[in-house]
Amino acid sequence: MVRYRLQVEYDGGPFVGWQRQDTGLGVQQVVEEAILAFSGESVRVFCAGRTDAGVHALGQVAHFDLERDDMSIKTVREAINYHTKPFPISIVTVEIVDEGFHARFAAYEREYLYRILNRRARPALEHGHVWWVPHDLDVVAMHEAAQFLIGKHDFTTFRATVCQAKSPLKTMDELVVSRVGDEVHIKARARSFLHHQVRNIVGTLQFVGTGK
Repeated sequence: MVRYRLQVEYDGGPFVGWQRQDTGLGVQQVVEEAILAFSGESVRVFCAGRTDAGVHALGQVAHFDLERDDMSIKTVREAINYHTKPFPISIVTVEIVDEGFHARFAAYEREYLYRILNRRARPALEHGHVWWVPHDLDVVAMHEAAQFLIGKHDFTTFRATVCQAKSPLKTMDELVVSRVGDEVHIKARARSFLHHQVRNIVGTLQFVGTGK
């Protein structure tokens, strides 16, 4: 038995999120079917944190086990990438790790970058990768408001109604709002997040930025 650690990059646009679901195509399903196609083994791929529909990944960490032990990490990477075409998924790196490693439980933090395109003209090249807000945003006010959410809080207000987390208590380690050219970037860093927590916080900060 060999355990492989993956660093996965994907465009979340065509998917219902990471998790395999009956209601649509998940990233997990595509990767698992790719592994089955080249190895002949039906496996389950575990990730560091499930993403929602439309969320993109720059460095999602995942792992899976194979009974076969005759393949190099290069072969595994190239084979998965071959069989995930034409979906916008790329396995960037593959490592062999010990059996004690688990992508979810070994993760010590998660980080989200939410991008708001803040200009009058709608996006063309970045469509689907930014939230277009054409009216002016007060980034200073947004950042100041965000600092009230730093630390350990009950984030019930910002969780989805279908959130399955046992507790609404989460610790926000960093929440930074900054302007980068025509974009407003909101970076959130924490040990873990609730379902829809980041996007609901961003929506609230957008109200702050408009003076509401």
